[in-house]
Amino acid sequence: MAKVTDLVKRLLVGRALRSGQLHEQLLPKRVALPVFASDALSSVAYAPQEILVILSLAGVSFYRYSPWVAAAVVIVMLTVVASYRQNVHAYPSGGGDYEVATVNLGKNAGLTVASALLVDYVLTVAVSVANGVDYVGATVPFVAEHKPTVAIVIVILLTIVNLRGIRESGVAFAVPTYAFMIAVLGMVTWGGFRLLVLGEDLQAPTAGFQVVPEMTDLTSFAAAFLVLRAFSSGCAALTGVEAISNGVPAFRKPKSKNAATTLLMMGLIAVTMFSGIIALGLVSGVTVAEPQHVAQDLLRPDGTPVGPDYYQQPIISQVADAVFGSGSLMFVVISAVTALILFLAANTAFNGFPVLGSILAQDRYLPRQLHTRGDRLAFSNGIVILALGACLLLWGFQADVSRLLNLYIVGVFVSFTLSQTGMVLHWTRHLKTETDPRVRFQMQRSRVINFFGGVMTALVLVVVLLTKFLVGAWIVCIAMPVLFLMMKGIRHHYDKVAAELAVTEDPDETMLPARNHAIVLVSKLHKPTLRALAYARATRPSTIEAVTVGVEGEEAANLQEEWERRGIPVPLKMLDSPYREITQPILDYVKTLRRRSPRDVVTVFIPEYVVGRWWEHLLHNQSALRLKARLLFKPGVMVTSVPWQLHSSDRLRARREPYAPGAVRRPWHEIEGDDEKAKA
Repeated sequence: MAKVTDLVKRLLVGRALRSGQLHEQLLPKRVALPVFASDALSSVAYAPQEILVILSLAGVSFYRYSPWVAAAVVIVMLTVVASYRQNVHAYPSGGGDYEVATVNLGKNAGLTVASALLVDYVLTVAVSVANGVDYVGATVPFVAEHKPTVAIVIVILLTIVNLRGIRESGVAFAVPTYAFMIAVLGMVTWGGFRLLVLGEDLQAPTAGFQVVPEMTDLTSFAAAFLVLRAFSSGCAALTGVEAISNGVPAFRKPKSKNAATTLLMMGLIAVTMFSGIIALGLVSGVTVAEPQHVAQDLLRPDGTPVGPDYYQQPIISQVADAVFGSGSLMFVVISAVTALILFLAANTAFNGFPVLGSILAQDRYLPRQLHTRGDRLAFSNGIVILALGACLLLWGFQADVSRLLNLYIVGVFVSFTLSQTGMVLHWTRHLKTETDPRVRFQMQRSRVINFFGGVMTALVLVVVLLTKFLVGAWIVCIAMPVLFLMMKGIRHHYDKVAAELAVTEDPDETMLPARNHAIVLVSKLHKPTLRALAYARATRPSTIEAVTVGVEGEEAANLQEEWERRGIPVPLKMLDSPYREITQPILDYVKTLRRRSPRDVVTVFIPEYVVGRWWEHLLHNQSALRLKARLLFKPGVMVTSVPWQLHSSDRLRARREPYAPGAVRRPWHEIEGDDEKAKA
């Protein structure tokens, strides 16, 4: 069974890598870009559309505000990119926002950032995969009918790829990510050329359509609130920017410089694609409505509703239709790579979440298992936990993108704001001691950038909370404090254990016990029992006795008779059990010995079978396992397992005989003689 499991693991994950091969997993910039930037780049597939969808609540006439909303999003995006370039230079260890907030604002601020990022990473996987399933479901009815199941299967596939190691996952995802960038940038370039150079008109499939406004006669305040809500939805384009600051250790040297360069490349490419898509969408007349109300609210040019059979194409598909024509090769390519990049956008979270989890585990805020690397030098436990969380969200929200988006970007802007505030304090602290004028100028410039970034992201956070709280963001506002308190509880537990285990100057802690009472548990007289007796005697305890529980009177009498007949030089004690219980009489007897001599220790030797097949475990009552579990909680009691490998075990397949060839099996009286010689 173990060999089959290992074979499957090697087939899916690959052969294990040595710790010394970690440097081979580091990423050059050309691979790091698709690994860490796929989330931020893929957001251009839905962020422009979200702006138009929210504005359409007041009718198509409100589309006139979309350029201003898009411009505000671009300003915030460039500001955040510039701010995080300062972060990766100042804190290259991979702690990212968590490290910045902890060092400059305190542990509670750091934990707040960590809880926000952990929640946001899980949502990134759920939103990206659900959105990709929507694209595929538009052309494959089976996928549309089984969205949650298909989405979960995709998360599992992404998990397996990431378990194979960061370098392999990067190479696997590089081609589709670059294909998406080239296709979208090519579309924007060709569309701009047709408009500006050739003077041609672009017509989207929905040009001339109208939207029935849900909000009419808006007051100035209501209109401003709607525009702010569209802005907050468009800020989804900023998600994933922070991933590079958390992944600096994965870059090749010089790590900080390569990370900062990759961050700049990602920001410029994302801004270009975002601006180009929304500009071409507006020029070509793209019209979209809320997905839930498309059938009733979206009207054809003749004023009739599109009806329930109408499928609303995403904004990228409509722009590709306008630029290249419906059914063209480039239209098909752009639709395909967009769906693929949305799936792969989850890979950013698969690289950010495990690293952050490892750092938190190292700081004792999460279980220590998250700090260990797997066979492929990836943080496997963190990858699996992220996948489980995303699968639960996809199942609970039925892979509905519109519902999941309402939970999105709250956490990331919490981390943005606290991180930039921490960076301002970081530069202020260093300016107090720095005397070099050139270095001081660079620090002052960085402080201005981070200050502006902190103000902008704080404003966006307020807008997001005001506009999205009642439609789902409240769930994140509850999840983050719960996660915060859980991490505080884990740290408290680890601190308490460390204090309890710390070595002090108390002489009682280093004193040997007065005596060691050895107890060998006996169920029947067979080879495992004889081995346990021999091993217990070899440890030279102060006293030794065999203990059995007399459940059946006849069996107990036969055991006593066989014991005496063989002349075993260890006294056998029979414990009564009128209720046919085995564990409790032994526990009571051990407790009696401890009460009689508190400074002594009691060592319990338990003979155990070792079987090789899974079904053989079902044929044994596992009484030894249950007894060990109970004895471990008894102070002053040591538990020693004495295994006896049956022929079905792997060890005995290679070596059928329990004794080496030519070994002489010595009788009890000779072993007793050795004991006497050793004492002399």
